[in-house]
Amino acid sequence: MPDADPPPPDTEGLRHLTTYVQDGVVSRAQLRALGFRPHDVRRMLRRRDLGVVHPGVYVQHTGPPTSPQRAWAAVLATGGVLTRESALPRPPEGAPVQVAIDVRRTVARLDGVTVHRTAHLADRVAAGSSPPRVVPAHAALDLADSAADDHAAYRVLADVLHTRVVTVADLSSALAARSRLRRRGLLVELVADLAAGAASVLERAYLRDVERAHGLPVGRRQARGSVDGRTVLRDVAYDGFGTFVELDGRAFHDTPAARDRDLARDLAAAVADQRTTVRLGYRQVLGDACGTADAVALLLQRRGWRGVPVACPRCAGRRS
Repeated sequence: MPDADPPPPDTEGLRHLTTYVQDGVVSRAQLRALGFRPHDVRRMLRRRDLGVVHPGVYVQHTGPPTSPQRAWAAVLATGGVLTRESALPRPPEGAPVQVAIDVRRTVARLDGVTVHRTAHLADRVAAGSSPPRVVPAHAALDLADSAADDHAAYRVLADVLHTRVVTVADLSSALAARSRLRRRGLLVELVADLAAGAASVLERAYLRDVERAHGLPVGRRQARGSVDGRTVLRDVAYDGFGTFVELDGRAFHDTPAARDRDLARDLAAAVADQRTTVRLGYRQVLGDACGTADAVALLLQRRGWRGVPVACPRCAGRRS
């Protein structure tokens, strides 16, 4: 008897996979599993129903792939998972896709994809993620561990917290599971500063280099208040001394509307709460922490603080 004809390709399965799961991306192996034979794939390529993204990985159009499609294509081409910035809640547009594979594997180089061979990878993959990816807290730690400097590392961790997908507790838990990070000691310090409420590079610098280094009172971070019936957050509140410190990083205070809101909030604090608001920027905190500490200390003393600022190691160099 002649061999029976093979069953027709599962076109409905392909439609479901590409429409509802993989953003229009499919691999040669997946097509084969759905019953598409090599000549079927060649025909779809010839008719421009598919376009090649990487060898053996296709997208259902012939234009440039979108960012989600590039992520899926990288995962399917390498058999890995998204990692570092590609695994974060807000991955950068147009950047190379970062993929992690098991440390015992190697893969061919792919355009637009950076591959990281990673030990204990299976323990860090987020359950049910699509595309598969490293848990965001682990991805953020890896990215911070390789950052150019301390400020860049802190910015990575602060930014991922601002997405509200990752919490300080998530970072602490992930850090506890990672004993071999290159800059683990620094990351422990950074996470502790985030836990103290310093939500940006500038806020951390104020906490460490102005407040702690000079023995100023400990302010309350991200202090909730109300202006015209709306909840607001104060960067630093010295509750016993009628003073707010607001730290103006350009990323959050760089439009006229934002500046107007800040000034209205300061005015409301002065009128309703009889509190003084001091606004500090990068120059005051990063460029002259000692002079800023002296000025803030004098303001707090005028409002009842009985302490005196202490000299930090930088102060000696500043006064010599």
